Amino acid sequence: MNDKQHTIKAPVTVRGIGLHTGVEATMTFCPAPVGHGYKFQRIDLPGQPIVDADVDNVVDLSRGTTIEQNGARVNTVEHTLAALVGLQLDNVLIQLSGPEPPIMDGSSAEFIKALSIVGFEEQNALRNYYEIPESIRYVDNARGVEIAALPLSDYRLTVMVDYNSPVLGSQHATLTDIDLFSEEIASSRTFCFLHELEMLYKNNLIRGGDLSNAIVVVDRVVSDDELTELAKMLGKPRVSVKKEGILNNVDLRHKNEPARHKLLDLVGDLALVGRPLKGQILAARPGHAANVAFAKKIKKKMLESRTNPVPVYDPNREPVMDINRIMQVLPHRYPFTMIDKVIHLDDQVVTAVKNVTINEPFFQGHFPGNPVMPGVLQIEGLAQTGGILVMNTVSDPENYWQYFLGIENARFRKKVLPGDTIVYHCQLLAPIKRGIAKMRGQAFVNGKVVCEAEMSAAIVRKDA
Repeated sequence: MNDKQHTIKAPVTVRGIGLHTGVEATMTFCPAPVGHGYKFQRIDLPGQPIVDADVDNVVDLSRGTTIEQNGARVNTVEHTLAALVGLQLDNVLIQLSGPEPPIMDGSSAEFIKALSIVGFEEQNALRNYYEIPESIRYVDNARGVEIAALPLSDYRLTVMVDYNSPVLGSQHATLTDIDLFSEEIASSRTFCFLHELEMLYKNNLIRGGDLSNAIVVVDRVVSDDELTELAKMLGKPRVSVKKEGILNNVDLRHKNEPARHKLLDLVGDLALVGRPLKGQILAARPGHAANVAFAKKIKKKMLESRTNPVPVYDPNREPVMDINRIMQVLPHRYPFTMIDKVIHLDDQVVTAVKNVTINEPFFQGHFPGNPVMPGVLQIEGLAQTGGILVMNTVSDPENYWQYFLGIENARFRKKVLPGDTIVYHCQLLAPIKRGIAKMRGQAFVNGKVVCEAEMSAAIVRKDA
């Protein structure tokens, strides 16, 4: 896929029981608009509440990642989210008729298959990547866990696990390209050790567990009486142990299937940061608790970067809006069109670009012989950029005017000269109420702020 956001072309449904709750559920993946992200909806509860797939909503990590919001809880979300990330889908609403997604075969493969059948739809917005800016590390010395994220221009993950087991030993798995997730990682099933099985069952977990949707690793000698009890617990006539220590003749899909599944879990848990990632992730002995703690560290860095944004302009990337589209939304025309293209747009933030040339009409009368772009026109560029953001909140922008109401705390930091490329960046300071928007805008040249201001604007119907 390219750098545009994607959703699915049509709803698609899967059915099954939840691994830990044992409750049968129907799960429907639905198309969603630009900037929607991943959201679950409990359609079996009053009001059909929405639960954002957000690391701040994690409430339980008992053998899986559980999120809760608006009085609704969704258990074991990681396999579902991993499938969406692996397919590079950005905007999907996941409707659930129960408390937990179906476990299916214990991997993400069935979700990948269902989503691929309906196909994907490109949306008119660039993917809102978070590029790891510097090394981010998480360490849990007590559990021997270490996870690191390093800067990289794409998304790669490497996982190492070591269970001190004669059956599994040390394993590692690597995903060098997210495009390969469906082929190399998605089919890897969840697993546990025999000594964990009884504990999980007694703690009212794995009620939907079955030997067909999980790998049970037997790392000790098991008596016939124990196998009989185990069969009774799992509701099976009998169970047996393969010579390599896998319960009930389940064949591994990969020699390192447990390590690959840990990588799958990591992809799903890191989806909770809320944006697609670019970086190299290295994880030693990861688990859900560590994954979520690490995701929180990434999200904290992400929020800090939004507070002090330094947008990156890549002229090789296709814009969200070219000048023709901009002129359909804004009424400004020569010589007062102050932005050339929009390179990012979501419900909170917009980024636009202006290429400054000596042919600009204002240079004829503004400091002839010493061409400097007027500060008021830099502010006008910020205002037009903000206008794109507020017009994006109405379905028919051609029927509205956007008026500049106020400006505060304006500062001009550096001169803007012919040949400069200005990157305008505006962010809402509060939700738009009664057509009034408050924004903070900054203009950058070569990564440095040249001007900034807080602005207020109104959107008014043309027939009002």
